Amino acid sequence: MWDRLAASDPGLLRLTAGLRTVTAIALTLAVLAALRVPVSQLVAGAMAAMVATFAIREKQRGPQAVTLALGLPVALASVSLGALLSQRVVAGDLFFVVLIFCAVYGRRFGDRGTALGLIGFQVYFLSLFVRAAVSGLPELYGVICVAFACSAAARFVLLPQTPAGTLDRLRRAFRARLAQLIAAQTELLDAGPDDVEKVLEDLRTGTARLHETALMIQGRLEDGTSDPAVARLLQRRIADAEIAAERLGLLLLTARSAERTDTLTLHLPGAPLPSGGELPVRDEATAALRRDLKALRVLMLRPAGEASGTALAQVRNRLLGYREEENLPDAAPAVQDVFRGLGEAARASLGLRVALDGPQDESDDSPATARSREELDAEDAAIETSEESEPAEAEPAGLKRPTTRAAVQVAVGSLLAIAGGELLSGQRWYWAVLTCWIVFINTASTGEILVKGYRRLLGTVLGVVAGIGLAGLVGHHTWTAFALVLVFIFAMFYTAPLSYTLMSFFVTAMLGLLYTLLNTYSTAVLVLRIEETALGAACGVFAAAVVLPVHTDRRTNDLLVAALDRLAEVTRGAVDQLSGGAGGDLVEQARELDQALADLRAATQPLTHPITPLRSRRDTARYVVALLETCAYHGRSLAATAELLPTHPSIAADPRLRGACGRIVHNIEAIAAHVADPRSTGEIETGPSIASMLEPGSLRTPRYGRVTDRVLRHLQRLDEAVSGLARPLGVTGGPAQPRR
Repeated sequence: MWDRLAASDPGLLRLTAGLRTVTAIALTLAVLAALRVPVSQLVAGAMAAMVATFAIREKQRGPQAVTLALGLPVALASVSLGALLSQRVVAGDLFFVVLIFCAVYGRRFGDRGTALGLIGFQVYFLSLFVRAAVSGLPELYGVICVAFACSAAARFVLLPQTPAGTLDRLRRAFRARLAQLIAAQTELLDAGPDDVEKVLEDLRTGTARLHETALMIQGRLEDGTSDPAVARLLQRRIADAEIAAERLGLLLLTARSAERTDTLTLHLPGAPLPSGGELPVRDEATAALRRDLKALRVLMLRPAGEASGTALAQVRNRLLGYREEENLPDAAPAVQDVFRGLGEAARASLGLRVALDGPQDESDDSPATARSREELDAEDAAIETSEESEPAEAEPAGLKRPTTRAAVQVAVGSLLAIAGGELLSGQRWYWAVLTCWIVFINTASTGEILVKGYRRLLGTVLGVVAGIGLAGLVGHHTWTAFALVLVFIFAMFYTAPLSYTLMSFFVTAMLGLLYTLLNTYSTAVLVLRIEETALGAACGVFAAAVVLPVHTDRRTNDLLVAALDRLAEVTRGAVDQLSGGAGGDLVEQARELDQALADLRAATQPLTHPITPLRSRRDTARYVVALLETCAYHGRSLAATAELLPTHPSIAADPRLRGACGRIVHNIEAIAAHVADPRSTGEIETGPSIASMLEPGSLRTPRYGRVTDRVLRHLQRLDEAVSGLARPLGVTGGPAQPRR
């Protein structure tokens, strides 16, 4: 069960965020209740504690403490201005707009600027919510100070979280998700015709979730490790394990098929299973394959302290033995390929275990295992600790800077929301402003804002229904209502990364209880919240579409070009190194490619959302992203293989690869140029397969396995995927030009 929890919540980040916020609020309520403050101040304290806890984004404890300390005077100033301006409508509204502009503009200063802007805005909103008056400011000052102190206690004493601890939990999550993916692959082995589509979908989901965890680990390596060499080693081993697991799934799919499986099958939702449908023969080899898949899952799951003993050592030795041709069972070639994949996955597991848990007991090693350890040691020694820092790209200035543009947009939208909100209600108009503010958080295009506004409105409607029912049940039972508020706050933070609609539902249901506590609850108030939410979302979308707009097409095109540029860099570097040159830091280049793809995937959500009326456009966007993920998989695999070149006896550099693969890089660059400027006249080049362009015998025969064949296979598939990418993007093709 713990492994399942670790896999569903990598790093336990959502669980920690929810528990820490609830703990801070509960501690604040306990202290304030002991001081016998009125209910309105209890509500203010709970809201202040929540803001002080979730606003802090830094990963290191020192910067967190500094930001929290700076946030207290910001909160006190904000609540003071809210109370002072509460009776001056025009001045108060204008100041609120200026505050919103500054809060959004502050994002350009990093996590601290974002946190202080969020605290200033939310505490000003708090003053409006509890109707703060100048006469009650001393009591509110005390409440806010208690809330910040309790937030600090929850963060640094009761539920401390260090970057190293988070990274360790992320590594456990990676293991758990790796084991879940292998379990899905085992199910694929025996799935009948009626079950295979569901199992294939589980396989796609497991592959995507494993990649998500790998990206999360890569994003925290720098903070979670003290030695750059250790960080690079972990990054390398995580990438190796991910590639090996994905390759094993592809080989299993191919073994079930009458022809080689296209990599796109694992990345495109709804893609059908290739022709065939089940393994060619159910014999001893298939039984051994089933057994060894289960054994691999056990090896992946168990940390070093639980994986000792002769039995597991023998299992590991058997799996690593499949890297030797003479140890492969007598079976069809496609099934033998799966056993080879098992051997490579076992090697990746061994490398991951050594990187995560340190040196292992080698007394029971077989010759194949000893050879794998030697290869891993040689690779570890070859990792360079020095990295040249590349100059940072110049940030756009003026209104072209994203933070400035967003600040202007949200300020205009807030002005409209204030005007419209006042017409709906002179007392609850701030709900429209809050929605307008929120739809701009973590969004960068008009389409993203539209989808986020829709999700918030849907969650609000559902939350109003729940709030009406809960208000009737709870009545005036103060502490029962506060207990439910804590439950909803935990659910809000736990579900926020998964579903914005669910988060909005829990927020609105919680507000219904808070209104009950403040004796201001009525069905009309909650219905008014729906109206204000709809108005705020509409104002946000209007401002984003009219004021300095960034259309979804433009943003996705920019991110698509960035992803293609990263793909070209990885491919060029890997091929250069495989050809005998110096390819640069391929692991870092592969990481940048993955991050560019993640940004593109997030930006295309408005295009692929179920509510979009443009079905063909949605299908095209999904197809392009899936093709890019396929290209990225082959690019990562080439980079990982190229980095083995100095130490691996089965890989030999071949200068002819550079000329044969120049077509791939040219085609990627031609597609990127066309996306950046549709008037570009560049064409992709077509011609014979990559393998046929190399003379027989130009690549040395490997001593172990078929790593050289794999290089050609990845290059061929990358060439095909890039050519396939040209069609939906409208890039024409022509015959290949002569290359050296």
